[in-house]
This record gives sequence, C-alpha cells and structure tokens, in this order.
Amino acid sequence: MANASLTATARATSGKGAARSLRREGSVPAVIYGHSREAQSLTVPSRDLEKLLGTIAAGSTVVELTIDGKPSRTLIREIQRHPFKRNVLHVDFLELVAGEKITVSIPLVLHGVPEGVRLGGGILEQMLREVEVEVDPASIPNHIDVDVSHLIVGHSVHVRDLNIPAGVTVLADEDAPVALVQISRAAIEAEPAAAEEGATPAEPELIRQKKDEEGDEDAK
Repeated sequence: MANASLTATARATSGKGAARSLRREGSVPAVIYGHSREAQSLTVPSRDLEKLLGTIAAGSTVVELTIDGKPSRTLIREIQRHPFKRNVLHVDFLELVAGEKITVSIPLVLHGVPEGVRLGGGILEQMLREVEVEVDPASIPNHIDVDVSHLIVGHSVHVRDLNIPAGVTVLADEDAPVALVQISRAAIEAEPAAAEEGATPAEPELIRQKKDEEGDEDAK
C-alpha cells in the first residue's frame, strides 16, 4: 500500500470569492468528509499539493492529511483543475475508517515481452489500464502486475486471469480483456504481396496451350 503525507489548515471562509483569494495566495481550497464526520473546509499549500500529485496515483494512495496538527488517513476522491492552465482549483479528501471497505481503482502494470511480439510479428495492446476493486484501506495495493510474456498472436489476458491480492474484491467484469496481442498492420499488408509474388502467371500457360492445339492440327 502506498502512503503519502500532506498538511492542511481548517478554514471558515467559503464561496467563489474566498476561493480565488486563496489561490492568489498560493493555496488550494479543499474539503474533507467521511462516514463518521461532517464535511470540513480546508486549505492546502498549492506547491505541496502539486508536488504530491506528481508522485502518486491519487485515487489509490492513502494520504496522511494533518489538519491543524491532527492527522487523518484519507484518499483523494476528486481533483478539479483549470481547463487550460491545468492547475488544481479544488480537491476532495475522503477520511478512511479502519475496517470499512472502500471502492478504488488500482493501476494494472504489464510485465514481459509477449511471445507473439518476439516471434510472431504481433503488437501488444493494453485495453484496460486500471481495475475497480473493493478493499479495506489498510490493504490497498499500489498496483496489480499482469504477466503477458506467454501471449501469442490472437490471445489475450482477461480480468479473470489477474493475480488478485488477498482481501481485494474485483468489481469489474471478469470477461473484460486487459491486454491483447494482435497481428501488426505491416504483417497484414505483407501477406497479399507474398501471395502475388508466389503466384504462377496465367498468360504463358495460354500461349503453350495454343501452340499445342496448333501442333495437333498440323498432325492431322
């Protein structure tokens, strides 16, 4: 399980005007909520938040959020960014409770070079990059490894084939494909060309056939 830390400050102000003022001062408005607490407005340093987001998988990393000196284990549930500048405008934190399962998306990491790529001229395509699971906050995996080295052209790995850690319940469709090795475009285009090169020209046969017929007529 991945962990990170961040410091926040409780705030009493709210509204668009207050939020704009905070951003000008180098802070980001935020909120924390959870099953056992009321929503609380916060302020987090913009620089610290951006640095954190650049190093974690936000949806599956437990963030130790210290609010005015009091720590809380949280998950980032929503990040609002400016549509053009891409800076963070607002962030939502979910407080975690031990023993209370939550739903998160876990990244899927492919490992190995498929046999169909090495020997069959195929290409590897990853269709699913994360999988939704239900898990206790204390058991959230950083990622799930997927071995694709055995795949040949036309074969795939599905959700049902994943090696899921104990205590993790997959919510995705078990028949959903994760990765597939398919024949490359170059290989497809090469097949007709090879067939044409190996074909026997029809015209010489017709010429030979005509000469044979003329020879038969002379013999008569």
